[in-house]
Amino acid sequence: MASEYHSSGEYIKHHLQNLTYGQHADGTWGFAHGAEEAKAMGFWAINVDSMLFSIGLGVLFLFFFRMAAKRATVGVPAGLQNFVEWVIEFIDSTVRGSFSHRNALVAPLALTVFMWVFLMNMMDLIPVDWLPYVASMAGVPYLKVVPSTDPNVTFGMSLSIFVLVLYYSVKMKGAGGFFSELAFQPFPKFLFPVNLLLEGVGLIAKPISLALRLFGNMYAGEMIFILIALMFGGSWILALFGGALQWAWAVFHILIITLQAFIFMTLTIVYLDMAHAEHH
Repeated sequence: MASEYHSSGEYIKHHLQNLTYGQHADGTWGFAHGAEEAKAMGFWAINVDSMLFSIGLGVLFLFFFRMAAKRATVGVPAGLQNFVEWVIEFIDSTVRGSFSHRNALVAPLALTVFMWVFLMNMMDLIPVDWLPYVASMAGVPYLKVVPSTDPNVTFGMSLSIFVLVLYYSVKMKGAGGFFSELAFQPFPKFLFPVNLLLEGVGLIAKPISLALRLFGNMYAGEMIFILIALMFGGSWILALFGGALQWAWAVFHILIITLQAFIFMTLTIVYLDMAHAEHH
């Protein structure tokens, strides 16, 4: 696809543009034709491709894990059951090592977060031109297939975790206990404005860092794949070199997508553990 654009910049901009639906300047609703038009649509615009792939991958995760649960046998597991049991055991050991309280929600939440983020990240291993090209044949001008390269998705997930952290902080400690945790440490009580500022900033930084870490790493990985794809528009020697680079980066990227899913899950567990803990 790189050869179809007038410049490398146009190719890169096209592949970094979401399929955005929202209200145009004239009051009509429809899809944006470019980054500037998408930006002008404002807050209520929807990145349709991010929603489609993230929800679709979530449904896919639920479908296969439910199918494995329904077909589970007491014998030696094989195939899908073996993979699902391995993932569940891995999540269970991680939760036991990081969460020191009792909460039936944490382990299922950790499993969901890990698998959902992993599947969204794994979309980055699909060659960057394949699905956008198929979409263009169907008349769809833009298509980003990696939901975790959209900050709206990563912030949506991190803010959901943040809401749970606030909920359990108040539930386990009471509103007064949670406030005192923010206002009366680490300095003496008469310096509570300073404490409140420091602890408040630290609290707000949790969802921001959680979202930006995932977004930044996946966006950078996607950008590298796009830059490598540009080589296929040159000579055959450059194309061969690009193919070797793409294979090498894809192999290395498997580690990155797994690590980012693990970090997101682990920080979720740690933040919830901190929300349950009493500070004196």
